[in-house]
Amino acid sequence: MKIAILGTRGIPNNYGGFEQCAEYLSVGLVGKGHDVSIYNPHFHPYKESSFKKVKIIRKASPQQYFGNSVSNFIYDYFCLKDAVKRDFDIILELGLITSSLSIIFCRHRGKIIVTNLDGLEWKRSKWNKIVQKITKTLEKYGVMFSDYLIADNIGMQKYIWEEYSRESELIAYGTENNKEPNPNCLKEYGLERNTYLLSIARLEPENNLEMMFDAYVKSEISNPYFVVGNHLTSHGDFLKDKYRDSGILFLGGIFNKDHLDNIRFYSKYYLHGHSVGGTNPSLLEAMATKTFILSHDNRFNKSVIEENAFYFSNSEELVSLLKNENLTNQKETFALNNLKKIDSVYRWAIVVAQYESYFKRILKESNRQ
Repeated sequence: MKIAILGTRGIPNNYGGFEQCAEYLSVGLVGKGHDVSIYNPHFHPYKESSFKKVKIIRKASPQQYFGNSVSNFIYDYFCLKDAVKRDFDIILELGLITSSLSIIFCRHRGKIIVTNLDGLEWKRSKWNKIVQKITKTLEKYGVMFSDYLIADNIGMQKYIWEEYSRESELIAYGTENNKEPNPNCLKEYGLERNTYLLSIARLEPENNLEMMFDAYVKSEISNPYFVVGNHLTSHGDFLKDKYRDSGILFLGGIFNKDHLDNIRFYSKYYLHGHSVGGTNPSLLEAMATKTFILSHDNRFNKSVIEENAFYFSNSEELVSLLKNENLTNQKETFALNNLKKIDSVYRWAIVVAQYESYFKRILKESNRQ
């Protein structure tokens, strides 16, 4: 098969979850004998024409003129307009909203467009009501004009059916195999094993960091609370100002995976506040490193962790959890069950095989193979 992967900031990953997916998926499919191309924006620091035998196609992104949000729509349009002119069997869009306009308005020329929706972008609380309504409309028509749909979470799959009466293929996100824990890196970040709370997240309102920080302060527990993620944003500035001298420490972005895995493993609690849908990569990594998870209570997180975490819906519920020292009696059981699920569902080898099988089925249905 000849496959194009669009909708990301390119590979090798230096940004986020879908870029990670694009990297592992493309390399895995090439390893199975397929011809795979990835679209990279011109500003990506990797300048070679291929990455581990994955072909790189560069397209200009006008972010210096329009900023990230608008330029992403334009860049995605340029990518799809180019891809439909080439002889790809499958065009995979990772993410729907910024690619929606191109899916709607770009002539497909008979090409098969498969879209992985990610989460519910229109529910992000950083958007005002008008932007949320526009984003919801883009979701609707992006779903309508995509040939096939992928959901990475059973909650998303149910949402697509309930909202749009469209079937989607359930294919999870993936994780790597982890090395044996090693605490040597902890001192570099001022951490002591099994004493600290941890969250790894983008500092955005829908990740409920303010709720979790409020609970931490109200609980009056003595454990420090460390947050990994870029805090040089408007919401990050708000959080840093509000929780100054509270025991909450912002470590910024950490991109060394071995360090991140050890920081996760040696935490006392991992607080996960994501709430707008899809399977969050940082949650899978927390499960893979056997952290003790306290999670925001929503159907997306619950479909992943099931009963192997403690849940909260508001700061008062989280305060009760943080002050209950008996919780840790469940740590080993929860951690082992979560790791078993990672090994049976969320490893990249499994995910790549599922994508390959789905693409072959699509081509068979369309009489192209």
